[in-house]
Amino acid sequence: MAEPVVRIPEAKVALSTASVYPESTATAFEVAARLGYDGVEVMVWTDPVSQDIEALRRLSDYHQVPILAVHAPCLLITQRVWSTDPWVKLQRARAAAEKLGASTVVVHPPFRWQRQYARDFVSGIWRMADETDVRFAVENMYPWRYKDREMLAYAPEWDVTKDDYRHFTVDLSHTATARTDTLAMVDRMGDRLGHVHLADGRGSAKDEHLVPGRGTQPCAELLERLAYSGYDGHVVIEVNTRRAMSSAEREADLAEALAFTRLHLAAASRDRDRGTRA
Repeated sequence: MAEPVVRIPEAKVALSTASVYPESTATAFEVAARLGYDGVEVMVWTDPVSQDIEALRRLSDYHQVPILAVHAPCLLITQRVWSTDPWVKLQRARAAAEKLGASTVVVHPPFRWQRQYARDFVSGIWRMADETDVRFAVENMYPWRYKDREMLAYAPEWDVTKDDYRHFTVDLSHTATARTDTLAMVDRMGDRLGHVHLADGRGSAKDEHLVPGRGTQPCAELLERLAYSGYDGHVVIEVNTRRAMSSAEREADLAEALAFTRLHLAAASRDRDRGTRA
């Protein structure tokens, strides 16, 4: 019997709804379905549809695109979305994930000025994780920089591997902005790496979220490593397409990101199978 050309990788590739901004959450489902993504990660933010569980369920059903993850409203622009209490935000994100069938809630570490929240964050995340089958995957961030000045905006740490969490999200645009060694961070995460935000960056002080392959991050190497190790979490394309001159150009960027991701996951899966048969 002839050997298969490639092996379908176990990791599902999802589109973050943030990747179509300034277009809507509804548009993200439409694009994900048209391009053949395995699902979406819902970024909960100021778009009312992103905050509405029933509206999200209807979009998922209509487009036949599952919701694989929910990104809790942790950004500066979402400070009043789903409450001003950060723990209420996480409770609502967990409830949304449970009702929508998503396996993961992505959460950022607190801002440093959220003192009480930051003080209790690590133990609080463990407590919430013990109450559900949904993964709380805490995402690496970065220092804020302006010219030659650096501000540590997150607590307990922007480098989440310095604290004890059950699951991590690694974001490759954030590793670029932090100017840290991505693969070394992934090594520190080990088998607690539960979620990937795939994007690229060039080490700018700005969080660039470039299409994978357009920056300096080891996007291909990470994907190949994940596939070779049998990683079965989600890989989420979270890129910035705001400068796209048209919907067609935006969609072309998202198609390129999907092709890049599937190519490198499949290549490593094929190599792993050959090694197993050898």
